[in-house]
Amino acid sequence: TLVTAGVYLLIRFNMLLIDMFFFKFLLLLSGLTMFMAGMSANYEFDLKKIIALSTLSQLGLMMSILSMGLPELAFFHLLTHAMFKALLFMCAGVIIHMMNDNQDIRFMGGISLYIPMTSLCLNISNLALCGIPFLAGFYSKDLILEMVSMSNLNMLIFFLYYFSTGLTMFYTIRLLMYLMINDYNLFSVYNLYDEDYIMLKSMFLLLFMSLVTGSLLMWMIFNYPYMIYLSINMKMMVIYVSLIGLIMGYLISNMSIYSLNKFLMTYNL
Repeated sequence: TLVTAGVYLLIRFNMLLIDMFFFKFLLLLSGLTMFMAGMSANYEFDLKKIIALSTLSQLGLMMSILSMGLPELAFFHLLTHAMFKALLFMCAGVIIHMMNDNQDIRFMGGISLYIPMTSLCLNISNLALCGIPFLAGFYSKDLILEMVSMSNLNMLIFFLYYFSTGLTMFYTIRLLMYLMINDYNLFSVYNLYDEDYIMLKSMFLLLFMSLVTGSLLMWMIFNYPYMIYLSINMKMMVIYVSLIGLIMGYLISNMSIYSLNKFLMTYNL
């Protein structure tokens, strides 16, 4: 409620604001917010900061589609984003708690061997955040980006939307490489306990919701489907930028500057 109260207030008051010139400024500012949060999430090493900056990026997406005059789309994205981001924060809280309250992702690695269920929930919520098809985030995000492609806005807004979508994929793959695929840094091996079975009950409920709630809410909110008439390249543009972000995130995170276990390198002596 703390983060999304302003977005919800503007959704409620959008009939008053719908013809103001301020909404054009709001479109530019929220697009730049989305872009800036996605850029700065790529350079963070703090787990909670990465998730908070991705939340800020999604809030910029909601505000910008709201300032384009589609409030029910913004509300739809607000609800679907609530599901997987709550799951993501719960998984991050479990992981930070097991790491002896350390938040640096450089100290984590190989988590998926030790806490597989938490890692499963983290990965699925991260992929739903990216807009992988037929998860929860895909329905709202893809519809928003297609309505942006349908509207007659300029190239800057278009670029900000699509580049921010690619950046979302980028920092998600970076987080996944640092947490799952990485070497087992000894800090994490020393401090991983068993799984938290009390939190897993609610995490499985949120996991089911973040799989189902996109299609379910789309079926419940919209009384008629949006007519979207685009060429095949424009329809596939979301998947194109997601694939580019995935490849770039893999390549950058594979460069192993910060990610090799420094202690195990002494065995090369």
